[in-house]
Amino acid sequence: MAKKVAGWLGSVLLVLVLYLFLWPVPIHPVAWEPHPVPALEGDFAENRVLQGMELFATPNGHGPEDVAVDAQGRVYVGLEEGQVLRYAADGSDPQVFADTGGRPLGLDFDNDGNLIVADASKGLLSIDPSGAIEVLCTEAGYHPFRFTDDVDVDSQNVAWFSDASYKWSHDGHAMEEPLESAPNGRLVKYDINTGECSVVLDELFFANGIAVSPDETYVLVIETMRYRVKRVYVRGPRRGDVEVFVNNLPGFPDGISTGADGIFWFWLAIYAPRDAILDFAGPKPWLRKVMYRLPRDLKPTPRRHPFVLGLDASGKVVRNLQDADGADFSHSTNAEQVGDWLYIGSLAEPKWGRIRISSLP
Repeated sequence: MAKKVAGWLGSVLLVLVLYLFLWPVPIHPVAWEPHPVPALEGDFAENRVLQGMELFATPNGHGPEDVAVDAQGRVYVGLEEGQVLRYAADGSDPQVFADTGGRPLGLDFDNDGNLIVADASKGLLSIDPSGAIEVLCTEAGYHPFRFTDDVDVDSQNVAWFSDASYKWSHDGHAMEEPLESAPNGRLVKYDINTGECSVVLDELFFANGIAVSPDETYVLVIETMRYRVKRVYVRGPRRGDVEVFVNNLPGFPDGISTGADGIFWFWLAIYAPRDAILDFAGPKPWLRKVMYRLPRDLKPTPRRHPFVLGLDASGKVVRNLQDADGADFSHSTNAEQVGDWLYIGSLAEPKWGRIRISSLP
């Protein structure tokens, strides 16, 4: 009897090993060597400043990734369930402003007061003040958008936005991009005046947050799966130049926005601190295939640790806002300054937050 049990267990183990190492997977991981993760000290020293945020619930929904504020001070957030909510200026009275039927992520207002939405599954949208939705753009270059992510509209009414991946969509593909870590992302622009849509830069490693510089000569685009921010010059004598603006961040950078009131710096939201297992698997494509085959509960899980950095024009850290405990808020995905308020979104929470900049240490 014992031999039969041992034989059965051996067969099960063999099948499990063969599955983990040989079962076909749809991803084609790219080998890369991450820099050693920076310690959470100095510019990145752990703190609990964000425990001072005011928090506002998103009724019947979750995941307000981005926050936008209109000329009247009203606050807008997009939810996983497809709705765009509008709040009064004090964060009260949330109402459904529109329902895209997709997944609204990045939000910004154009020069005519329309809410421009980067919807992960619907493309680039415009929602007028009455809540009517217009599809602006769903493809550019050789590929349709699969994961429209963030958007920033400049003073010339040009919307600069990211297609995080032309290969993997947002729906049901939470781990394909992180584990494949391939250059599937693009920076795209849409001229609201002419309707022209074109690719500005491709081969980005999960193109995510977008921010136009105050003088509008360059655009910052986040590469989440390389822990960095790139600067793409789009106007002026350096037009066409591309360089790394910030490199080797201590976490997964997500959203970025331009500081308000002429302040020449940026707010960078970090989704969560880096994962040691993912970094270890960076140069080992075979290991990332094994990780893909694991049950969801055994795959790496991001820590609850909201994290926002203020950067100056050279990329130097000038503000460091965290909640190392992550007790009440997590997975920070954007930080938007409007007046004295810094609004912070989350991909996972059923709430968004804000904190007074004048109260920051």
